[in-house]
Amino acid sequence: MAVKESSTNQENKRIINTRCPVTFTLEMIGGRWKPLILYNLRLSTLRYGQLKKTIPGITEKMLIQHLRELEADDLIKRDVKPVVPPHVEYSLTEKGQSLGALLNEMAEWGMKNRLNR
Repeated sequence: MAVKESSTNQENKRIINTRCPVTFTLEMIGGRWKPLILYNLRLSTLRYGQLKKTIPGITEKMLIQHLRELEADDLIKRDVKPVVPPHVEYSLTEKGQSLGALLNEMAEWGMKNRLNR
């Protein structure tokens, strides 16, 4: 379903994202799978199959969709190797690497607080 860019909801989203840096950050890295993708790429470059194995439960469709979004947002880069059979590697861009400390802090916070629910 196409998103109506002129809708009130989309306008409110644009306003919030430009005025609140926390909301902007969560928009870029939030959701169920994006944090896992970024967290798994923070230490090394991974091939598509390796990345999929590190994220149990993610479907091919969702992984591909989120990889495309993260690439469009310049957080990861996709490198297609010219070999037979071809393979693709994913790694963090400089902008993506700048999230490393934040992702580590989020992981630490989660470890401390997830058991207290």
